[in-house]
Amino acid sequence: MTTEPKTSFQFKPQTYPTRPGVYLMRNDRGEVIYVGKAANLRTRLRSYFSRQGDSRPQVRFLLKRLADIETIVTDTEKEALILENTLIKKHKPRYNIDLRDDKTYVSLRIDLNETFPALEIVRRVKRDGATYFGPYSSAGAVRQTLKQIYRIFPLRHYPVEACRRRGRPCLFHQIGQCCAPCHGMISPADYRSLVDGVIALLSGREKDVVDLLNTRMHRAAEELRFEEAGMLRDQVHAIEATVEKQKVASPAGIDQDVIGIHREGGEVQVSILSIRNGTLIGQRNFPLEWRLEQEALLTAFLQEYYARDIIIPDEILLPWACDAGDVLGEWLRERRGRKVTLAVPHRGDKVALVKMANRNAEEAFRSRGAKHEARTRLLDELREKFHLPHRPHRIECFDISNIQGEHSVGSMAVLQDGEPARREYRHYRIKSVTGADDYASLEEVLRRRLIRGIADELLPDLILIDGGKGQLAVVATLLAELKLTGRVPVVGIAKSRVFRNVRGTAVERSEERFFLPGRKNPVTLRQGSPTLFLLERLRDEAHRFAIQHHRKLRSKAALRSPLDVVPGIGPKRRRQLLKHFGSLKKLREAKLGQLEAVPGLPASLAAVLYRHLHPET
Repeated sequence: MTTEPKTSFQFKPQTYPTRPGVYLMRNDRGEVIYVGKAANLRTRLRSYFSRQGDSRPQVRFLLKRLADIETIVTDTEKEALILENTLIKKHKPRYNIDLRDDKTYVSLRIDLNETFPALEIVRRVKRDGATYFGPYSSAGAVRQTLKQIYRIFPLRHYPVEACRRRGRPCLFHQIGQCCAPCHGMISPADYRSLVDGVIALLSGREKDVVDLLNTRMHRAAEELRFEEAGMLRDQVHAIEATVEKQKVASPAGIDQDVIGIHREGGEVQVSILSIRNGTLIGQRNFPLEWRLEQEALLTAFLQEYYARDIIIPDEILLPWACDAGDVLGEWLRERRGRKVTLAVPHRGDKVALVKMANRNAEEAFRSRGAKHEARTRLLDELREKFHLPHRPHRIECFDISNIQGEHSVGSMAVLQDGEPARREYRHYRIKSVTGADDYASLEEVLRRRLIRGIADELLPDLILIDGGKGQLAVVATLLAELKLTGRVPVVGIAKSRVFRNVRGTAVERSEERFFLPGRKNPVTLRQGSPTLFLLERLRDEAHRFAIQHHRKLRSKAALRSPLDVVPGIGPKRRRQLLKHFGSLKKLREAKLGQLEAVPGLPASLAAVLYRHLHPET
């Protein structure tokens, strides 16, 4: 018999409404840890605290941390779905479904409302009236495809106004890949015929394009325009050579997303096959760690996936029916602007597509399992080499970046089960240290991270420090102070040393050295081993992440105006002063009386400004 989860929170059903709405679960620090929706809030919340309890492991962890439940009532279930999605984006709750895509996808955008439309590669699909094609899994492959398209249909590459300021057509026009509409070398009607050809090609109607070009080629040949006929012939050959013949196609000839799901051992793998105009153009895979009921899992996935800025197709084929399917369909229709069909096929070609998506999900799961086993072997080797108490599922690496003590920042890069967990990366602005003191800066960053980790019950299984014995001693002292010695192992990675001859020429490079607390001699890993590469990659990630943020801070500081630090001078007054004097240089040269004469600037503020601009007086 399942026992009721232990929680300090006392659930009182009568205090919650029976209407549709959203509920927010908070921990004892007031942080939102889960957001859910329900057609009946009281009934849904009661299911968490029933005598049998909720069987999902994540829910048991959730209830142990529950301190309060807040509800927001809505008029309809659809409004609850929309509000739930908004709140999840805002709070990023720890226990809601987390989609980790295996790739970054791109789309092609063309705005037909422009006189001379151009193709753009974008990563977000907006509701701006433009036409989008995709998604495509490889931005590099899309760029190669665009090169072929420009050879066949020479659309513009750059903004029209920017090209007009050049005074002459760009290089792309000279090599035959731009028709130069910016300099009036093609009429809007002829340009639109090129655009129509591009849209037909990207929509999968290659035969229509080839037939059109063949007709124009024969007409040009009959009219003795042989140069134009030869160009059209080359375009036809280019299309036939460029277009990839697809083995999988849908006879429906519409845009479809086919959802496939594989469940095994409590883990879930979701695959989406993207079919555009009846042709399969790509696949996306999502590993899910949250064990939900079958119908609720599918609903949560669809809601999270299609809330992104992506192309929503005409039809979504599902392996089984999801709960709140009607509400979800209405929400998708509103997001897309026209009808979206959610269908569970039972026979015919669509059933075959769903089965194929399920097979792809299963294969992705198997592939992920093989990678997981390889990573497990690496982590077991780390445990053995560094004498760790258990396998290091979460490894955190820290680095400090500054230039002569200016804009000091710290970074934390994270490996989760041997893979980069970029959502867990963190930046730290150094607050308590002045000057270039890497030891003190490292101590501050780690103190803040570990104190937060103790409160969140989320501590690393291994800390990797970019440094040698000195940095390691700082961390060991801090761990002892926080009573974490033995609970949180730490390792220092020292860069390899280069040995040179008397002429200063490098003759030998030592191996990377790893220092452990209480051990005099460093640990070395076999050169070129996957385990060494894993740790070096993590160290380099932390270093890159720190430098990236440091450069960003320096850039902001370089663009900062001296007026930004003057009390009482806001953006509006700053613009007024610069407009009045014409430049910052003339403002600096202004006398106190000239500042006092600025309309709307009080004399007291003029004096403060003068002292800031002339600190030596």
